[in-house]
Amino acid sequence: MKKKLIAIVVGAAAIMPALAQADISIYGRAHVSTDFLDDGDDYSETNLSSNSSRLGFKGSHDINPDLKAFFQIEQEINFATGSGGSSDFATRDTFVGLSGSNWGAIQMGRFDSPFKVARGPANLFGDQVGDMRNLTRIGDARFDERFDNTVQYTTPSLNGFNMKLAYSVYEGQAAVEDEDSDAFSVSLNYSNGPFTGSLAYEAVEEDVSRGERDGIRAAAAYNLTDAFKLVGFYQTVDYDGVVLGDAGVIDQAATDAKRDDLTSDTYGLGGEYKLTDATALKAMWMTLDSDGEDYDADMWVIGVEHKLDKAVRVYANYAMVDNDDRQNLRPWAQGRSANPGAATGEEATGFSVGLRYDF
Repeated sequence: MKKKLIAIVVGAAAIMPALAQADISIYGRAHVSTDFLDDGDDYSETNLSSNSSRLGFKGSHDINPDLKAFFQIEQEINFATGSGGSSDFATRDTFVGLSGSNWGAIQMGRFDSPFKVARGPANLFGDQVGDMRNLTRIGDARFDERFDNTVQYTTPSLNGFNMKLAYSVYEGQAAVEDEDSDAFSVSLNYSNGPFTGSLAYEAVEEDVSRGERDGIRAAAAYNLTDAFKLVGFYQTVDYDGVVLGDAGVIDQAATDAKRDDLTSDTYGLGGEYKLTDATALKAMWMTLDSDGEDYDADMWVIGVEHKLDKAVRVYANYAMVDNDDRQNLRPWAQGRSANPGAATGEEATGFSVGLRYDF
């Protein structure tokens, strides 16, 4: 680890003269929580969790009045243990690109797919106990991904509309003959006045480790009043991966069962009510309707959040997942370092008190 840090420092020193020509900023998020987690069976413990905390560097450089270069490097940091979230550097959204006021932006690297970003309008509990990804991102299919080896084009905004189109070599196997391992993701986004919404489609081809899949996602938020916001979410995904048995032969029975389990509809409604400019009550209900028998789940979340100032907020959430007989989801699995398993067919509950500091 020390050698890796030394290499990073030396590398950073080497590129400082070039960075001096750009407008560079350092940013990050320290997000930690204390959680009481209960799997409905044998596990009932208190945990400290770092929740998608990160450190990043970003900047831009004006080439001419109509053309700008930009970059971002972002790494997960575990504030619960004082370590990086991975042995690698730049594990989160990391890219370089060009933008123009008249034609939009193009970027290349590793970053959230348009399909993943599209949940944003309805994402009331992101990186907290009760995050919607605990139902939308289940199983080996892993919808809601950050793609490697990606090029993305973002259109300029026109009357509140814009589009994101991304193509990814995905797992880097395009150089291997006869393998189909690419991915495509696109979203149409709108934000104007009281309404914000996204509609997205994504497809990943067959020669990847998690198998072929595609999905459609829609998310929306509408401010009914200055104090009350209503949100809604819908996702339908289809999984076409295979299960290999002995000698690499497809196990058709296992394949059919897995396809049914991971092919599903997920939808829900929620709301946020501002008690004051700094304090809000939030609640959301979501359900997972799987094609697999006894593989469904429901999740309820309620929370209160208080902003101490623009950069710092505290919150308390309570979330529950009610699993069908074969399902074992929990409301704390995504975006958090504290992630114990859950019991099959039980109600998993979590109570969380958190602090988030954006800098």
